Amino acid sequence: MQAVVVGGGLAGCEAAYQLAERGIAVTLFEQKRTGTRTPAQVSDKLCELVCSNSMRGAALVNAVGLLKEELRRAGSLVMKAADEARVPAGGALAVDRDVFASVMTAHMEAHPRITIVDEVVRKIPDARPVIVATGPLTGDELAADIARVVGAEHLAYYDAIAPIISADSIDWDKVWKQSRWDKGDDDAYVNCPFDEEGYKAFVRALVESKKVEPRAFEEVKYFEGCLPVEVMAQRGEMTLAFGPMKPVGLTDPRTGRRPYAVVQLRPEDKDTTAYNLVGFQTRMTYPEQARVFKMIPGLEDAEILRFGSVHRNTFVDAPKMLDERMQLRAASGVYLAGQITGVEGYVESCAGGLLCGIMLAHSLLGEPVVPPPETTALGGIMTHLSRVQDRFQPSNITWACIPPPKDRRLKKKDRYQVMADRALVDLEAWLARINGTSASPAAQTSFSQLPSG
Repeated sequence: MQAVVVGGGLAGCEAAYQLAERGIAVTLFEQKRTGTRTPAQVSDKLCELVCSNSMRGAALVNAVGLLKEELRRAGSLVMKAADEARVPAGGALAVDRDVFASVMTAHMEAHPRITIVDEVVRKIPDARPVIVATGPLTGDELAADIARVVGAEHLAYYDAIAPIISADSIDWDKVWKQSRWDKGDDDAYVNCPFDEEGYKAFVRALVESKKVEPRAFEEVKYFEGCLPVEVMAQRGEMTLAFGPMKPVGLTDPRTGRRPYAVVQLRPEDKDTTAYNLVGFQTRMTYPEQARVFKMIPGLEDAEILRFGSVHRNTFVDAPKMLDERMQLRAASGVYLAGQITGVEGYVESCAGGLLCGIMLAHSLLGEPVVPPPETTALGGIMTHLSRVQDRFQPSNITWACIPPPKDRRLKKKDRYQVMADRALVDLEAWLARINGTSASPAAQTSFSQLPSG
């Protein structure tokens, strides 16, 4: 039995791995080694993280934290690599992106049932079954072919990449290390404090800066969860102070007070030689980034190792175009996985690939195809992809994707804890069913008794 996967990102590699682990021979197509890279890519490794190096909250009462735990228990290769490449990030899971990509590439190249083919795919392959997991930067020709097959125009918007700066160029006398509310590793975040005058001048500079303009035929549609910093600044002078620059939970040790606003820097690698500007996705021109970001206290002499940039994201109207197995309704044997389906985020893309790979493997093996329970975060991914809307938009996993507990009187944190407990019990039962094993005793353990890291 064989399958084809197009795309060597998180979703494609996870799907290929899940298929291969279940005895299916997989041909994985990836274009980067042909010399054809997207504007956001810089290496030839698989699973290159082109935006943030963070996989977001690690706390188990966060929806994405629950999703990561479910993926670990389901045997996700992406999560295994992420845990190996982990760097300090307070209450989040962040990775050294080079280590992560290297671990993923090594596993994929070594798998005896995975063959990697370096080739640009310009249309949906004729081979069936095929999983298309080409991510947010699906090539124009392939995207047009998908649009032709589904009979609807694909949608597009723009994500923005945050800059990375050299640690050696930070003025450490003007900044301090502290995680918000002292949660997690105190060395995880570097804080650059603004007073009121400096903050307002910075916001004006963002608004007035020169931006990279889209091409005439491109319509910019930003994802609300990943807005460029200058777009947020244009919405009002205090928008950033209540958003990525909020100072709550932080105290400047030199003054003993909370700053007016703050820019947080997160380690980019294990050795903390570089830092990512948290929440500072941007489409400013490179000269403007060099000028404006040096207005941040402590970054007056910042060396920008990677400038921010924008990139297109292509996705389909999943509720109308995909069936319950993530198969195109208009093309039997053609499956989609990852961001092209309308999930947003690294972890969600990985989850989409895992689910697509597992369900397709069971189908090929003649076994019952059993979707994850809707009470789990994995089930929440499927719920999002099946909710018909007037205008379907990409989304991260949220608690809104999972049914609430029966007791609606619980406080928010307690409610999420109950939902997490229930999810892991139901997940273990699902895994036992699809793997043909009995539920482990751990499935009956309260989530609150498990490590929260």
